[in-house]
Amino acid sequence: MTTRRNILKGAVALGGAAAFVGGYSETGKRLAKGLATGSSGTAPLDHITINAHAPEYRVDAKTGDLVMNPDQQISFTMCQGCNTMCGLRIRSDKETGQVIRVAGNPYHPLSADAQIPYSTPVREALLSLTRKGESGLDHRSTACGRGNAMLSQMNSPHRVLKCLKRDGPRGSGKWKSIPFEQLVEEVVEGGDLFGEGPVEGLRAIRDLKTPVDPENPEYGPKANQLAVIHATSDGRNQFIKRFAFNCFGTRNYGHHGSYCGFAMRAGSGAVMGDFKKFAHGKPDFENTEFAIFIGSAPGNAGKPYKRSGRMVAEARTSGKLNYVVVDPVLTNATSYAAKDRDHWVPIKPGTDAAFAMGMIRWIIDNERYDAKFLSNAGPAGVKATGEAGWSNATHLVNVKSGKLLTGMDMGWAEEQAKDFVALDASGTAVSHKQLATAATLFFDGSVETANGPVAVKTSLQILADEARRFSLAEYAELCGIKPEMIEALAQEFTSHGKRAAINNHGGMMSSNGFYTAWSVLMLNVLIGNWNWKGGVSVSGGAFPAFGKGPRYNMKKFPDMVKPKGVFLSRSKFPYKKTSEFKRRTAAGESPYPTKAPWYPFSPPIFTEYLTSHFDGYPYKLKAMISFMTNPLYGQAGLNAAIGEKMKDPKELGLYVAIDGFINETSALADYIVPDSVMYEAWGWAMPWNGTVTKCSTARWPISDPKQAKTADGQPVTLEMFLIAIGKRMELPGFGDKVIPDSDGTLHPLNRPEDWYLRAGANVAFAGKPVAEASDDDIELAGVGRIMPDIEQTLKPDEQRRVAYVYARGGRMEDYAKAYDGEKLTHAYPKPLMVYNQKVGTSVNTISGKRFVGVPTWYPQQLADGTPLREVYPENEWPLQLTSFKSNLQSSYSIASPVLRSIQPDNPVSINPQDAEKAGVKSGDKVRIVTPGGSQLATALVRNGIAPGVVAIPHGYGHWELGARGHNIDGAQQPDMPELAAGVALNLIGLQDPHRGGHATLGDWVVGSAARQALPARIERA
Repeated sequence: MTTRRNILKGAVALGGAAAFVGGYSETGKRLAKGLATGSSGTAPLDHITINAHAPEYRVDAKTGDLVMNPDQQISFTMCQGCNTMCGLRIRSDKETGQVIRVAGNPYHPLSADAQIPYSTPVREALLSLTRKGESGLDHRSTACGRGNAMLSQMNSPHRVLKCLKRDGPRGSGKWKSIPFEQLVEEVVEGGDLFGEGPVEGLRAIRDLKTPVDPENPEYGPKANQLAVIHATSDGRNQFIKRFAFNCFGTRNYGHHGSYCGFAMRAGSGAVMGDFKKFAHGKPDFENTEFAIFIGSAPGNAGKPYKRSGRMVAEARTSGKLNYVVVDPVLTNATSYAAKDRDHWVPIKPGTDAAFAMGMIRWIIDNERYDAKFLSNAGPAGVKATGEAGWSNATHLVNVKSGKLLTGMDMGWAEEQAKDFVALDASGTAVSHKQLATAATLFFDGSVETANGPVAVKTSLQILADEARRFSLAEYAELCGIKPEMIEALAQEFTSHGKRAAINNHGGMMSSNGFYTAWSVLMLNVLIGNWNWKGGVSVSGGAFPAFGKGPRYNMKKFPDMVKPKGVFLSRSKFPYKKTSEFKRRTAAGESPYPTKAPWYPFSPPIFTEYLTSHFDGYPYKLKAMISFMTNPLYGQAGLNAAIGEKMKDPKELGLYVAIDGFINETSALADYIVPDSVMYEAWGWAMPWNGTVTKCSTARWPISDPKQAKTADGQPVTLEMFLIAIGKRMELPGFGDKVIPDSDGTLHPLNRPEDWYLRAGANVAFAGKPVAEASDDDIELAGVGRIMPDIEQTLKPDEQRRVAYVYARGGRMEDYAKAYDGEKLTHAYPKPLMVYNQKVGTSVNTISGKRFVGVPTWYPQQLADGTPLREVYPENEWPLQLTSFKSNLQSSYSIASPVLRSIQPDNPVSINPQDAEKAGVKSGDKVRIVTPGGSQLATALVRNGIAPGVVAIPHGYGHWELGARGHNIDGAQQPDMPELAAGVALNLIGLQDPHRGGHATLGDWVVGSAARQALPARIERA
């Protein structure tokens, strides 16, 4: 085994403490001041507790009994401080309803190292968090700083509490409040709503028969001219999707993933053979011995953010884990506290695929791959060898067509016609399903088929050939590191059996992100660590809430619509089946290039929705409904591309935003529907991958929503707005008889409780039903506040079981069920793809060339294949811009005064060598310039950044969310310039100059936004 000292030899290594000292030089002063005066400026309670509230409970020293604070209430629900969605323990003031503190839920795997058994009564759960408990203070169930601070959202002075209609031009910041019923009427019926001419309402747009473009009927009906988009998987997305797809009937539903972390999900989809759900894996952090993090920094970012950071910190402290972070930026992921158990490799942005392909080449050349796993051709091999899964490494690929060879090609009997073909040890072609012995891993030759000899290669041979296109030295030079580093890491990575893992996430968002993510994840395949303890876990999964459950069918309902046509993003639908392709081919023309890319294996991607609309290809929208999403801030380069056009009602007729706040995008809406925030809403969510046990997190209103109410007294929310739209338009899926139970009886959907409580019944009755909640559980967990809703909505035998689930903040599988010996209990059941046929047979519609069907190295490039550096040469743009995430701030958390007191802005990190060339010192004002624009910034010169790189933490530089006050009913909100502090990375994102129109720079294969490795320079301001 390579020692840590050998791995570090010749590399630049620096602990986090030294690198970050400049960025936090004032933090101690601000914190000390806050502790001394209290967060509201009041005097502290005493010298020990400072300004803390009285505890929610205590343990009687004599009896050991739990003694509750009669003035406070504990409830278990879900956090929304980031997109991880951890389980929380909330305490609130009984008299005022005010949430006063947030902590972790001991039942929840994202908040506890090993969650307590689910059957534990709430009283014992609370005792387990005290010194009396078995684990006590050693394993406190915690919430992160962001989760604690985000409760300030609930009482923010900039929160939207009324239904708003713009009272001036779009973007003017002037609004008037209107009744909810008027808003619904105007949105549905349209008319001359603003004195600017007629606006088509949703009723007119919902035409399910007339083609949106008669010359291209495959585009679908006019109903597709409504786009419905949302931002997070906060437990409410299924309701939105149901409305868009199956009630209204539009094809154009989408979410923020394509400008957040979709490149990683797409690469995962390729290796896992899943371009439907885009499943992905994460290390089994608790048992991994050696890990490499690329594009993900544990404790800083990468979901599950808090769990991964906590488990990595614990594992490295105990000495179980050594790990390496490969990143242009040194973050909190590495620390002096870990001594020699962590290491930072400063890599050039956008070259992670070269790094991974270099490791792949070394592993294959030195035969350090897991041959036992890879030589399993199918299920018979798995059974014979005891492996936890199999791959298509041995399957033969037709070199000319790019298709995997099948039994049909071989002329085999019908029962084997769909089987794939592998070679046994003697070189005989056999069915992948039947071969129990080791199949041939490497082959480049021909086989005899029913139609004669065909040139073939095994999948692993194709990967080896791609990896060998460059030498190890060439890969290292591309990355800006030494070849010895790649070799040492490859050797260490292959020295731990199944207990090594490689992890990636949002750092893959570059214009070559898809192949980068696929290359990185292929390393896990080569060592066969999927489904093994200490290897890669797909996920424990969730208890089904919104499908066809044991109690209610939440997926189907009478007269539901099946949407038809082409997504606005030109996703999934094969370009070869379009009328455009047929017309051009019939005319004798080349069908390529197309006006914009078609993405054959991407889901609906919002990075292309608005730009495609304004370009009119494939067609244009007439209306958009958004929920909590902010693409003008979140998508690199989009504001420059379309920001001004969004202000013109002639370009987009109707825009309705649903949000508790006015962000950079919703500021350009026609109407704003207020919504519940944080701990006021319903929902059902599941943890991100990396959680090895099954879990469904309950979100429920532990506080009364503060926004306006409907005429019949219901709080205005996302759900009530969509229900009201549906009922006014008489859409299927809303009203009194629309949710079927297991007996076929139909139940109502007239309020959010009708939906979420019945989903809760599915969760409670999945598999073996949970027990019934005791009176003590209900009282201690605050579930009494929703018991009237539970009793009104659910059947008698469901009520106490659903209460049991809400009393624990969801349903969580016991930790004891995580493993089956050395294997994970919840294994990924499908084969892993060394070669992906869908990728290898699809065509880039700009260049007309086929994609490569295995991981490979491409430099940063435009959609037509032009290398980025040819257009933006290094002599003009000597630096590369990259982003990273703060461990405290997100794009929404900047509104928290507590977090701003710690990180008020985002100084831009510059390597000392680059700073010296530019004549810049820490604290200097500089201008960061890219081909997409420029931003003023404060320089932070530090060693914790690779040479040639300028790095910007994401989440700052807002021009809305309170940075600009809006005028509502003649009353002016306060301007808070501190919310505008820092740099908005995405304001200087790029457009693709070779695409024309309004296209932003994106991954040329799957369309995800490119916010990493952008050409840049710095200038003294």
